[in-house]
Amino acid sequence: MNNLTNIIEAVVFASGEAVPVKFIVEKLGCTIKDVNASIDELKAKYGEDGGLQLLVFNGKIQLASNPKYKQQISEVLIPIKEKEFTKTILECAAIIAYKQPITKPELEEIRTVSCDYAIHTLLELEMIEPCGRKDAVGKPILYHTTDNFLKRFKLNSIDELPDYDELMAQIAQLNSAAFADEDDGNYLYKKDVYVEENSQRQAETAVTEDVKPKTDENGYELPDFITDEDDVIKID
Repeated sequence: MNNLTNIIEAVVFASGEAVPVKFIVEKLGCTIKDVNASIDELKAKYGEDGGLQLLVFNGKIQLASNPKYKQQISEVLIPIKEKEFTKTILECAAIIAYKQPITKPELEEIRTVSCDYAIHTLLELEMIEPCGRKDAVGKPILYHTTDNFLKRFKLNSIDELPDYDELMAQIAQLNSAAFADEDDGNYLYKKDVYVEENSQRQAETAVTEDVKPKTDENGYELPDFITDEDDVIKID
């Protein structure tokens, strides 16, 4: 392959998203004809059975995994992604607990990443709930924790929250333990026991709760970022 083809390949891979051809032409000082020649070279390089495919659409190009290997990709990546998302969700729950009531934009400002998935999951698990709207531009929704949050963290009240750093360490430990054995499943979806306390610390009461994530036809747990309708799994 010529040097331009190698450069375009590197640019598209590093982007992870579709790259407009006109940007490549403008920034690299080449012509549309040059880019088309490089596209043909890359398509020939990957072939029909290659692990990667070069997608060309609407004046853009993008590298993506070959849909032929979707099942194998999912089998390897879903557990990794679930583990990553579990820790993220737990961390978001902890921040909400300490800063409540808090809005999604405020949460994202603290974490410096999008928290849409975490908020959605925490709402589904009833670990947080809306508690009003902030008197600010756009009237963003305020969230606070629920009794289910106390159950998950085995707290009798929000006043028992440990030091922030200690809680984050506990989250890391819970997240690691949940994936030490495949049979353990996801910490967020495991049965939990909540110790209910009254003024005299009477008898302990066990409360269990099952929340089952979506599964595919083979029984694999499927998070939102991978669905049966996906034809191509994009490189992130």
